Amino acid sequence: MPRIYTKTGDDGTTGLLFGGRIPKDDLLTEAYGTTDEAVAALGLARASASTQAMEADLLALQRELFVVGADLAANPHERAKLQPETSLVTQDMVRRLEQRIDALVEERPLPGVFIVPGSNPASAAIDLARAIVRRAERAVVALEHAQREVNPEVRRYLNRLSDLLFVLARWEAGEVEPASH
Repeated sequence: MPRIYTKTGDDGTTGLLFGGRIPKDDLLTEAYGTTDEAVAALGLARASASTQAMEADLLALQRELFVVGADLAANPHERAKLQPETSLVTQDMVRRLEQRIDALVEERPLPGVFIVPGSNPASAAIDLARAIVRRAERAVVALEHAQREVNPEVRRYLNRLSDLLFVLARWEAGEVEPASH
């Protein structure tokens, strides 16, 4: 039986996609590790979603976040090996998020006030995932400021994804959400 542990990370490093190792506290590790947290939070949301359509939406987003994670975790000298929409975030991925946001907001306009998350477990989990995605976006910006090579579509994707998650959380919460005032 294969073992889950390799012991290669015992020295405080972690492997990159297509080879190479970096410290576990590297800005890059923080960025793709945070996308992994978002995947887990979306799993929690999916487990408590109120409809099969919402479950399907959240599963699709989890799968796309794996693409984000692969894009970020790739060895910078091996980026040519990345495959669009499998391990490389594309403009089309960003565009699809925008189209989904627009369709949902057209069907149900957003409230004009700040919302206190937590109307139900699913909407709260989606809001948690949104906050984690925002943290991932900040980590990507930190990478860019540190002059590290980052696909600019990753930042755009994370920015749109957090917007979509806000909209999906409002959908999952329904009409009863407390305002912040």
